[in-house]
Amino acid sequence: MKRKRYSRKSSAERGYGGRWQKARAAWLKAHPLCEMCRDQGITTAATLVDHIEPHRGDQELFWRRDNWQSLCAPCHNSHKQRMEKSGYVLGCGVNGLPLDRNHHWHGGSKTNTNSD
Repeated sequence: MKRKRYSRKSSAERGYGGRWQKARAAWLKAHPLCEMCRDQGITTAATLVDHIEPHRGDQELFWRRDNWQSLCAPCHNSHKQRMEKSGYVLGCGVNGLPLDRNHHWHGGSKTNTNSD
């Protein structure tokens, strides 16, 4: 049985051409460490610039620098992908608290508002 091939735009067609390569290099020079590793108390050189919120072709979101973060390849290819699929961040920081800012240990509490 043959596998279906899907057509995906080239990296340049998705916005990752020469302009991106220059912006990426400048970003990594200014932000050389992986942010996810840093949150866990680990110092690791970043090799990728990640879009915090997936841009899905939205060029305005693609170029917003407040939507960029420096990551190492293992964090980008495993932790970040898992986070995007599940909707939450796994793991704890050096303080022992969950890395996910929406976790109830960060002050939010889920209470039952059902009044039966």
